[in-house]
Amino acid sequence: MDGLFVKQVRLVKEGAPLESYPFNIALIKHFNTLTFESPVSFFIGENGVGKSTFMEALAVGLGLNAEGGTQNFLFQTANTHSDLYQYLKIIKGYRRPQTKFFLRAESFYNVATELEELDEVQSGAFNSYGGKSLHQSSHGESFMQLMTHRFSKNGLYLLDEPEAALSPSRQLALLILIHDLAKGGSQFIISTHSPILLTYRDGIIYDLNHDFKKVHLKDTDIYQTYKLVLDDPESLQHHLLDDQDEK
Repeated sequence: MDGLFVKQVRLVKEGAPLESYPFNIALIKHFNTLTFESPVSFFIGENGVGKSTFMEALAVGLGLNAEGGTQNFLFQTANTHSDLYQYLKIIKGYRRPQTKFFLRAESFYNVATELEELDEVQSGAFNSYGGKSLHQSSHGESFMQLMTHRFSKNGLYLLDEPEAALSPSRQLALLILIHDLAKGGSQFIISTHSPILLTYRDGIIYDLNHDFKKVHLKDTDIYQTYKLVLDDPESLQHHLLDDQDEK
C-alpha cells in the first residue's frame, strides 16, 4: 500500500552474529523480508516465539525508545534490548509520520514515571497525555488515557500487547480508536493475544509461529482456543481437570 509509513522490513544477515541470541531463535533465523499491506497489521504467536523482541528491534530501528514512548524519550532503566535493530533494513514510504509512539505493556510504568520527571523539569509534559500523570489513573485507564490523548491522525504506532491492561469493553473502545486513526492516515503495527483486536476487519494478521504467514482470524490458534472455551466450557474442563485429577 503506497501510503504506509513502513512498507517493508528486511533482515541483513551479513555480519550478524547468527549463533547468538536473538539471531538463533527460529523466528529470526528463518526471517528474510516482511512486506506490510495494510494500515493495521497484527503479529500473533506463542509466548517466547519472539514477538516482543521483533517489535522492540523495529521500534529502535525507527528511532523510538526500546522501553516505550516517542523518539524524544531518552531514558533507560536497563540496557537489555538486543542489537537486532542494527541488522534490520526498514523500507519507508514517501510519507512521513507526524508523530510516532511505541507502547509496550511490560514497561508502561517506566514511561509514566519518565513523564512525571519531565513534568518536574518543564511543566506541561502531561498536556498531550490527558492533562495529568498516568500514575493517577488505574492501569487500564492510563492506557486509554495515553492512547486517546497522545495518538492522532497521520501517526505511526507500535503497540506491544496493548490489551494487557484493558477489559473487553476497553479493547472494543481501542478498536474504534484504531479504526478512526487508520482512516485518518495512521499506521499501526500491533503484537497481540487479543481475539477482540484481531476481529478488526481491515487488519492483516501475521502468524509468527509460522514465519510471518498471513492468516485469517478463524484459522488462528487464538480464535480456536477461545471458541473451544466459550462454546463448551463444561466439556473442556472435564477433559482438562478431571483427567488431571485421575493422575
